[in-house]
Amino acid sequence: MSTIDEVGETDGWRCWLCDEPVDPDIDPRDPRSASIDQRVTKKKAKKKSIDLGERLAHRDCNTGKGNNDAVVPWPDDLFVVDPAVIITSVERLSKKGGREAMARCPTQADADAAGEWLVDRISRLEPGLDLHAMVEPGGGQYLVILST
Repeated sequence: MSTIDEVGETDGWRCWLCDEPVDPDIDPRDPRSASIDQRVTKKKAKKKSIDLGERLAHRDCNTGKGNNDAVVPWPDDLFVVDPAVIITSVERLSKKGGREAMARCPTQADADAAGEWLVDRISRLEPGLDLHAMVEPGGGQYLVILST
């Protein structure tokens, strides 16, 4: 078990769930205060023989997630259709590499914005994973693809 300060330093004092800053000096009773969250549930970690993966989270983000698998939401300002589940895709890419289709977009500009956001967001979610976003046109839409 790590301390909040150790996990906070490792995660750059950003909540791994909402990607917003966490104030290390805020009152611990405040909903936006720091807490340590496990990346996966204890049941899943035991089943797959993997580390729980301690991450920094706001207390309310951690409480809201409960004992469920984490969900990293896509931002409302991106125009994406059929968005992939980010954490599941990142887990596959970090284990096996390759390519993963992440979303469809109606325009090249929307797809480029979604790809840039994904690479930036995942760089904090999974710091050791080097990803690149590609956009492939087809059928009057644009497919956003992440690759290792």
